[in-house]
Amino acid sequence: MNSTIPVEHTDPINAQILAISEDLVSGFQRQPFHVIAEKSGVPLETVIERIRAMVEAGIVRRVRQTLLSTKLAHGALVAWKVPEEKLNAAFDFMAKDDPFSGHVVIRSTDTEVSGSGYRLWTTLKVPVGESLDFHASALVRLTGATEYLLMPANGVFALGVGHTRRKVLEPGDRADEPASMMTTTAVDLTTEEWEVLLALKEELTLDEICETPWDKRAEIAGVSLDRFCEVAETLNAKKVIGRFSTFLEHVKPSATGERVTRFNGLFHWAVPKGREQEAGGEVGRHFCMTHAYWREGGPQFGNVNIMGVMHGTEKPRVLEHKAAIDKHLAEAGIPVSYTNVFWGGRSEIKPSEISPKVYAEWHAKHEG
Repeated sequence: MNSTIPVEHTDPINAQILAISEDLVSGFQRQPFHVIAEKSGVPLETVIERIRAMVEAGIVRRVRQTLLSTKLAHGALVAWKVPEEKLNAAFDFMAKDDPFSGHVVIRSTDTEVSGSGYRLWTTLKVPVGESLDFHASALVRLTGATEYLLMPANGVFALGVGHTRRKVLEPGDRADEPASMMTTTAVDLTTEEWEVLLALKEELTLDEICETPWDKRAEIAGVSLDRFCEVAETLNAKKVIGRFSTFLEHVKPSATGERVTRFNGLFHWAVPKGREQEAGGEVGRHFCMTHAYWREGGPQFGNVNIMGVMHGTEKPRVLEHKAAIDKHLAEAGIPVSYTNVFWGGRSEIKPSEISPKVYAEWHAKHEG
């Protein structure tokens, strides 16, 4: 790596690139780095050089085409009760040995409240036709967890990252209209579509951070580059493609001690039954929210049904954003019977595997 190339996310040119490349390149793009260059106003050669350098330095932890896996797999947020002495070992297993667990986070609350005993939180996906309960039961056996609660998404209101863009937001900054709700209905894919999808989704190697990132992927899928792009565009039309994204390392500090974020809060709200879509739209329109969902937490979590995640560098500032959303919900006439923040501690973020073949192999290896 050329040590003269600035790699921190705070460098003005890097920030200009990241403000676009984190979460504003939507869908499948034949030339994603050209799109980043065009939208950011940074020359293409510089975009490629800087993103490569940030990957080599660990500032950007991966570059990849994301999928809307809610359309491709059964998924849920899972809260786990694990004996304290087994908590870190359970974290390690789910982070390193379970490819179907994505975000793995140890969380805590400021006060003992409903659900405080659920310290380990993960996202879980299993291929369509498989059982979330079956996989979670296997994880109980393998980790020593004593209890779990599956919380599938009934609707999605916000799904992005954009830490660079969100640093300058004021509490209460929001879109003019409520967020629309995305559904989680699974779609059927052909064998060829699966081949292209599985080749498309893996993170880019350094060599693939170039003007033509999909050449090798077409070879892996066994089709021409033109056909690869045609199928990817069909997948886009089926709404299973997310965004092309550079994911910042937002948990660990860089070599110079810089951090993208310090705090992540999982916000909970319980709103009246029948008003979940309305409330989710009001929460999801706030630009600070990287994720916002309708999920049912049940009595263990004060009957929470709206959840969302926000990241920030200062805890009081995160709470100011939360207070602004609370105020907005009140002004919108949506009563909240319970609200809370579960703070993230130790965490590992990785994409969840969705391949039926990998799923079958994993269970064969771990059965009994």
